[in-house]
Amino acid sequence: MRIGECADLSFDCLRSTGPNQWAIHVPLGKLKTERMVPVDSLVAAVTQRLRFFRFLDPRPPDGRLLPRRSSKNALVRQLRRYLHEVCHSLGLSTRIVPHQLRHTYATEMLRAGVSFPALMKLLGHTSPDMTMLYVEVALNDLQREFQQARSKPRHLVPQPKASFALTRAGLDGVIDSLLAAQHALEMFRRALPVGTTRGCLDRLSNRLTKIATEARKLGTP
Repeated sequence: MRIGECADLSFDCLRSTGPNQWAIHVPLGKLKTERMVPVDSLVAAVTQRLRFFRFLDPRPPDGRLLPRRSSKNALVRQLRRYLHEVCHSLGLSTRIVPHQLRHTYATEMLRAGVSFPALMKLLGHTSPDMTMLYVEVALNDLQREFQQARSKPRHLVPQPKASFALTRAGLDGVIDSLLAAQHALEMFRRALPVGTTRGCLDRLSNRLTKIATEARKLGTP
């Protein structure tokens, strides 16, 4: 979430969405949108701890999770200063601002398999162009996506309706056998590396498809 949204979190922002499942209710933010962001048990525990310390705060309750000494802007500056102190204690030479963590979150969620529409919802964006500004696609990401597409293609050849053991009689049986052979050939071809053999099997697979198509026409009155 944006740091301004974090400063505006309500005291009861943590919501239970199921057994051992939680979400943070993010109030109206920069784009006048509010949303529910799923969180893990660690974030839920930290939020509960912040609620406990609010009970000990001598300031009068104002309905917010994080106490404010004066204004919202003062709280935001305080949070930024805390982050800078943490980075300094870790020996980081680069100055990190809270919004960079939001960019990192977006990239890691996409790498973890979160869909682009779901990522837009998590970030509270109203257009894909805004989300694209947050996502960093590195060469390693492209390599991973390419290898995954090669090993697990989404558009597989449909399974034949009948096996060799259950072949129908007559012309229908011939068509069943052609489809089964084409399927077996295509599955074997996809397991091969790119090369001459794979190209030849691709042409043979296409020929079997055409033969099965012509065979169907023979059965048409």
